[in-house]
Amino acid sequence: MSFIAFIRKILMDPRLEGVDVDSAELVEVHKTILNEKPLMNQVFRHFYTICLDKAKKHFQMGKDEVEIGAGVSFFKSVHPQLITTDIKDAVGLDKVLDAMNMDLPNDSVSAFYGINCFHHFPDPQQFFNELNRTLVYGGGCVLIEPHHGPFARFVYKRLFTTETFDTTQKDWTSSSGPMLGANQALSYMVFRRDLELWKVKNPNLELIEVKVLNNYLQYLLSGGLNFRSLVPNFMVPLVRFTEWFLTPINHITGLHKVIVIRKKSKV
Repeated sequence: MSFIAFIRKILMDPRLEGVDVDSAELVEVHKTILNEKPLMNQVFRHFYTICLDKAKKHFQMGKDEVEIGAGVSFFKSVHPQLITTDIKDAVGLDKVLDAMNMDLPNDSVSAFYGINCFHHFPDPQQFFNELNRTLVYGGGCVLIEPHHGPFARFVYKRLFTTETFDTTQKDWTSSSGPMLGANQALSYMVFRRDLELWKVKNPNLELIEVKVLNNYLQYLLSGGLNFRSLVPNFMVPLVRFTEWFLTPINHITGLHKVIVIRKKSKV
């Protein structure tokens, strides 16, 4: 066993041992872990605030707002009008929804929100086709996804055994299950490496913004949903201050980025 594998095994939350990553059981275990971690709760609340701020700033609102890949999310408690969905049924969800074949009417959604779910989609282009179909003109989608900076590359290549971080994968598709085998570099491949191809394939969509986020220390030190917390709760203010202080080098140290896509207004 390598040193990295040994450390990962030591830090892994014991409640996840033997749990199938594509099972409904994983959602329930993750929900319990999230409820026990104030620091991780703050990370998610930050994500929710970013999603809502970007939608208000960039989208034509007034129709439905839908969270995809909601899983253990408590976004709806922050934004009650939200429709929460996931490809797997779970307690608290409003609807089971496949993001690549959405049971939603045409031109019915003002905003989609997806947190750490896009890189699990086996056919991203079909997702973009569905955005084009279901979004109102001027509506859009906010995604929060793994960043591809130096620190992110180092962490993501070693953090999970069930996911990869492969920037050399030639196409965007995969044959993975909902969780197993995802490529965390997918957003890099689509929205940076192959951006011109994405524009050609999606002429009615536009990439409005890609920005690196700065809550990476909170995310990492909280242990996320899979690992033990590395700091006591009383150190949270210090962690936040350190993130703020290091903001100028977010592109190097950041773990997540926000991506804003909008359906072009009707001419």
